[in-house]
Amino acid sequence: MLNKALIQDVLSAALTTGGDFSEVFVEDRFTNNMVFQSDRLEKSLSGRDFGVGIRIFKGLHSVYAYTNDFSKEGLLKAARTAAKAIQGSNSEKNIILPMETQTFENLHPIELMPNSVEKTRKLAVLRNANEIVSNYDPSISQAIIGLMDEEQNVLIANSEGTYVEDKRVRSRLAIQAVASNGSDMQTGFYGPGAHQGFEYIEGLDLNHYAKEAARIAVTMLHAEPAPSGKFPVIIDNEFGGVIFHEACGHGLEASSVAKNNSVFANKIGEKVASDLVTYIDDGLITNEWGSINIDDEGEKARKNVLIENGILKGYLIDKFNARRMESESTGSGRRESYKFAPTSRMTNTYIAPGKSTPEDIIANTEHGIYAKYMGGGSVNPATGDYNFAINEAYLVKNGKIDKPLRGATLIGNGSKTIQKVDMVGNNLGHGAGMCGAASGSIPVNVGQPMLRVSEITVGGREAN
Repeated sequence: MLNKALIQDVLSAALTTGGDFSEVFVEDRFTNNMVFQSDRLEKSLSGRDFGVGIRIFKGLHSVYAYTNDFSKEGLLKAARTAAKAIQGSNSEKNIILPMETQTFENLHPIELMPNSVEKTRKLAVLRNANEIVSNYDPSISQAIIGLMDEEQNVLIANSEGTYVEDKRVRSRLAIQAVASNGSDMQTGFYGPGAHQGFEYIEGLDLNHYAKEAARIAVTMLHAEPAPSGKFPVIIDNEFGGVIFHEACGHGLEASSVAKNNSVFANKIGEKVASDLVTYIDDGLITNEWGSINIDDEGEKARKNVLIENGILKGYLIDKFNARRMESESTGSGRRESYKFAPTSRMTNTYIAPGKSTPEDIIANTEHGIYAKYMGGGSVNPATGDYNFAINEAYLVKNGKIDKPLRGATLIGNGSKTIQKVDMVGNNLGHGAGMCGAASGSIPVNVGQPMLRVSEITVGGREAN
């Protein structure tokens, strides 16, 4: 992508004012997006983006710059401009170690590169999903089917001798169904994705995913308003893990911990969750949506156990925050693109499976709320306070799933909620999503088995 001699010159130029670390991130990305709506192809866009990011450290000071000009003159200018923000002197000699090409085992094999597939072949998948959704029920008024794929080629080099390249290929299908009865409208969504090529899309059980999106919309169209109050809440597997991703996962990232802006700061070795909770971030899971071979700082991906049987074991740490914390990187430095400096981020984060069956969890709940599919929400990482919508909810009555409910939200505090987990299922599942933070929007998986929280405040339209 760029030759070593040029990169060496750029790294040297970045250190001319006294920086003690410099890094170059080169990215060449190809993207394809198709949207099928109202029985026709509404959008088909392809693009390519190439750029270079340059980062400099001096102690606990960091500077970042990026450019689309990859000529030698353009790159050296960007490096020297960034270096001007570093307080130091030319007399400070900072050594750049010889760059050695690093290799790693590719954990995410690709069989069919998306760019090699004709658009007519992709369109056939969209048409098929659209037909399944549209024919599910007379109340389905619209189907919106999206297909996204990308190939991201990166090169990462730094003054510590790192020189490594990687190819990331991801594919995702987004299925949205809209149901209407003339006076009301409800939606259902399913968005499976993987760190794979087009073989993943063609291998999907479209009948399952499309019908599930349609079923959610139709079910919620006929649901009753949710009650409000404090209830035991059963949260199903897969994307149910979003609540702990937001309410706990972000609080375990060094970007918050290093500044003491997290409820989990300075609590290594302490009990922070129920004994039933083991919380893991694992970038090594083969072909999963949030998986990586290396992070965006050139560190190899790894499995990080964050909480084990309720005890806080560690954090997700990037290179810069490792300096603040006097620690080591955990392979967690990620960024959306060359336009963003990396910081500590999640990959595939999940609660490990327990010993209860889903049937046991439901049967042991006399009266509560069952959140089958979670929606979006918000959280304050400093306090852990959260608010999440439930896309598909049910009343649980006498150990059985009862009537569907809509308009339900979960309101609580992540550090308290994770302590109130009193049953954990054995049906671990993962759900694909996009996570936005300081270093942009990145692909992540959230996951968990079905679990029960003894009490969460539920916001609804009806008084309990």
